[in-house]
Order: sequence, then C-alpha cells, then structure tokens
Amino acid sequence: MTQITNVTMHSQDAQAPFAPTSAGSLPLDDNWRKSIPAQVFLNHFFAMDYHIHHHNDLFDIAKFPVFQQFYGRATDESRKALEKLLLNSWSAEYALRITPVVNDEQYLQSSLHWTFPQAYYSVLFSARAFLAVQGINVSNEELIRKRIGNAVVRGYYPASIGYYALGPINNYRIQRLPMSKRFSVASKTELLLPSRSASAQAELAQFLKTTRDQRVKALRNAIQTNPKTALRSPKTGEILQKFSVEQYKQLARQIGYTTYFDMLSRLRISSTNREIERFVDSEIDVKLFHQSLVNIVAHVNAVHEAYIAKALGLQAYRQLVAKLPSYLQESFVRERMNTVIVPMLQEPQSDQESYLQMAA
Repeated sequence: MTQITNVTMHSQDAQAPFAPTSAGSLPLDDNWRKSIPAQVFLNHFFAMDYHIHHHNDLFDIAKFPVFQQFYGRATDESRKALEKLLLNSWSAEYALRITPVVNDEQYLQSSLHWTFPQAYYSVLFSARAFLAVQGINVSNEELIRKRIGNAVVRGYYPASIGYYALGPINNYRIQRLPMSKRFSVASKTELLLPSRSASAQAELAQFLKTTRDQRVKALRNAIQTNPKTALRSPKTGEILQKFSVEQYKQLARQIGYTTYFDMLSRLRISSTNREIERFVDSEIDVKLFHQSLVNIVAHVNAVHEAYIAKALGLQAYRQLVAKLPSYLQESFVRERMNTVIVPMLQEPQSDQESYLQMAA
C-alpha cells in the first residue's frame, strides 16, 4: 500500500487509504469467486477508513456544544473502573497494531482470527469507558449498542463516523451520507475499492443496510422461535411465517439506530465459526484490511478519549496515562494524548499571557 505522510488529526502513524490500481482487473477464477464475501467485507471497512481520512474532522469535536458542556460523574471508585476499561481498550488496540506486517501471506491470513476481535473489543471497551465517565455503567453489548446509537444521532460524533440508518426493512433511511445516492456500489464482478467520496459513501450506505438487515432478521428469528414471544395469526393461532409492514416497524423501533458501532460488531466473528474461514482462505489484500482496521480503531478511540479527558480534566487524564504499563505509556496512547487530547483541551492563551512568556 502506498505510504502517505502522517496525518496528525487522525493518528500520527495512520496511513491514508489508497485503492490499489490493480483493483479493476480482479481474477474471476473459482478461488476469486470464493473470495467475494471477504472482498465485500474489505471494501466496507476500506470505505469507512476512506471516509474518515476524507473528513479529517477529529478536532471538530472541540466546537460541538455537547463536547463543551460535557462533564463527568467520576468518583474514586468509578475512576478505577474507568481506568480498567481504558486499559482493556488500549491493550486490544496495542495488540492489533503490533501484528507484524510481513511477507508471509499465510501468517497474515491466519492473523484475521485475532485482528478482527481485537479491533471490535478495543472499540467496545472504549465505548464503555465513554459511557462510564457519564455515570452509565453497562456491560451488556445490546445496551451499549443502543446507547452509542443514541449518542451518534444526538451529535456526539464527527461527520466521519456520525452516519446512521433507521426505519423498517425495505424502507431504511440512511442519514448523513448525502452523496451515497449518486453512486451505485460496484457489482460483484468488479468489486472495486472506493476511490472517491461518493463511492465510499455508497459503500457505507450498503454496509449500514446489510448490517441492519442482519439485526432485523436476528431479532425476528429470536422472537418467532420462542413460543412465548412469537407473533401468531389471530385467525389460526399459528406462528406467523410472514411479517406485515407494521410488524417490521415494531422490530425497527426495538432495534433502534444502526451506526458505526454495529458495523464494527460484524468483526466479532468466532474463530471456531466457519464464517472466519471464508476470510482466512480468501484472496484479498490482508495488509490493506489490517491497516484500515488500525486507522478506524484509532479514530473512534480518539473521539472517546477526548470526551473522557474533557470530563476528567487534562491533569487527571495525564495522571491516568502515567499509571499505564510502560509498553502502553510510550506508545500510541501518549502520542494521541500529546497530538490530539492536549491541543483539543488546552485553553488558548491570551495576548498578555503570550507576551509574558516571550518576555520571560
């Protein structure tokens, strides 16, 4: 993948996503056809990374009224829990980052067994810490998903990850991806990586749709396979095989919003599940996939860390980082604190303060 100069607002060691020019001449043999699901998955996450880099909007958070008015509810006891959540998040991100980028393709393919869950759980613990500093202590992933969905809709996140889907199946509304309707996602025979904003947004809209489809079908299946909750025909009393428009609307209300968090939860694929083998045995650019995941996780975690630091205060946040094991203290955690958190939270100096410093 082409190396791009460091982008401070995103992550100093992140690379801007670059679609290889060979993407337009993909092989069409049987091995490639088997790789289609994996390539679609790569395209989705590459589009997420591309969209983040295109916006480059991490520092926009400081201007948000919700950020400026964000205050924590941390007690001594809750601070310890918060520190543990952040440690878990950063440890997972660290593990994701140190996956060696070597020329052993077999090793890189096998690494998907652990890089997928590392990416998801890093963001999961980061999200839990973001909620915990507000006094919301939840560990149930469904409750976390709904809380984060509400935060997305209420404007806590920058445009780069602030999009979402709502509504019933076959009638979804995609919000905050205005260019997605101007561009159709590449066909299965092409599977081109998105190379401009419109195609990236279209890919993200498709990702939101398929992710929401999965949630709707999973919820419907859970309801209908339980005799106590299954919806039945008022005439025969038998379990319904088909849902009406109104019944799908009820499911949509139960699900809430579909956001970046739901998309990342698609990475929570068990290594014992056959689905992971589709990725391990595929002919996709695993290095590109890994770099996209690193960039996405860094961006999402930086957003959460900014809110946490705002709630704790810069001094307390510095102290928190200073307690970390040395392998984390001297890594991306400190780099992100110095290049993102500190500049975002430091009050701009007055002209008089600047003059006195210069005089000294």
